[in-house]
Amino acid sequence: MAGGGGGGGAAPPPKQDELHPHPVKDQLPNISYCITSPPPWPEAILLGFQHFLVMLGTTVIIPTALVPQMGGGNDEKARVVQTLLFVAGLNTLFQTFFGTRLPAVIGGSYTFVVPTISIILAGRYSNEPDPHEKFLRIMRGTQGALIVASTLQIIVGFSGLWRNVTRFLSPLSAVPLVALAGFGLYELGFPGVAKCVEIGLPQIILLVIFSQYIPHAIHAEKPVFDRFAVLFTVTIVWLYAYLLTVGGAYRHAAPKTQLHCRTDRSGLVGGAPWIRVPYPFQWGAPTFDAGEAFAMMAASFVALVESTGTFIAVSRYASATPVPPSVLSRGIGWQGIGILLDGLFGTANGSSVSVENAGLLALTRVGSRRVVQISAGFMIFFSILGNFTLLPTVYFFLLLFLGIAHLTIMYRRRNC
Repeated sequence: MAGGGGGGGAAPPPKQDELHPHPVKDQLPNISYCITSPPPWPEAILLGFQHFLVMLGTTVIIPTALVPQMGGGNDEKARVVQTLLFVAGLNTLFQTFFGTRLPAVIGGSYTFVVPTISIILAGRYSNEPDPHEKFLRIMRGTQGALIVASTLQIIVGFSGLWRNVTRFLSPLSAVPLVALAGFGLYELGFPGVAKCVEIGLPQIILLVIFSQYIPHAIHAEKPVFDRFAVLFTVTIVWLYAYLLTVGGAYRHAAPKTQLHCRTDRSGLVGGAPWIRVPYPFQWGAPTFDAGEAFAMMAASFVALVESTGTFIAVSRYASATPVPPSVLSRGIGWQGIGILLDGLFGTANGSSVSVENAGLLALTRVGSRRVVQISAGFMIFFSILGNFTLLPTVYFFLLLFLGIAHLTIMYRRRNC
């Protein structure tokens, strides 16, 4: 006994603590594909195109509102849309590869619209008689203000200062931050619907039906209608708007109604070049003004707080573990680089995390990083081949619609 006890030597060293997954209660349940589990390639491509469609609205609306006030026409508007789309694709790839690595889409932000309008109304541009020259001067001033404003997020993010702030973000403080980031879109979204209520209202109603009611009525093996609700509804409503346009429903309507409701009045198809690669300083050398720079820096700080809340929401909808403060700070730093690219390329607008696409993650319950990277590929592709790809858009929508319908039939047959 003694020999057995002594011969055994010292007790074996205690086992190292095994790595345990994060508590399930802190992750969102019922997520089909989390941040590191990509769906099959065909489904991932469709979901990526759906994310592209959601962010395309903001990408088109902001230049459509700003460029005419700057003195630009349809040609300048199409080039700004292409540039904003191109830079959004680059920023999304940078954020998913090097920033927070969350499935977050980085696109144009309404936060920067107010300081941009203040630059447009500045007195030093009011005496320019030539509209094109006025557009170029305002664009260069906006570029300079964005370049200066980007330093705020770059310094605060990469220096770790924002990490010290986000350490105090408890769930109690993060919830109103995330909620206010989403509620801010209501101020812009519903007035936009009211501008053409006969098209906007059916879009909302159909989206609710496809995402909330049809999945409960049709029990398929895989979710189709709720996962691709945006593709279904955008296709149906666009065809409905096209039929109203060609049928002459707006022939005698007011010019403002025709601009918002017709499908042939945007001027983007005719103004977009066939193939064009945006490049830095394409509008000329930026100009700098202290007042314009400080106004843009204030918007940059607002976008910093808003994006922090959206990052938290994206991590939740992707069923990721809570984001460490250091990762949030790094993401803000890369967002600052995105605003710097906006200033170098000349988008007339800054960048932040797209709240709309964060909501789409919750709607589809697909939080895969690969899906968002595919959507960034669509952004870059459509920005370079603008006119070439805009012409057959309706056929592309029809093919997508038929493809999804075919998948639905297959799933129904399997259930039988």
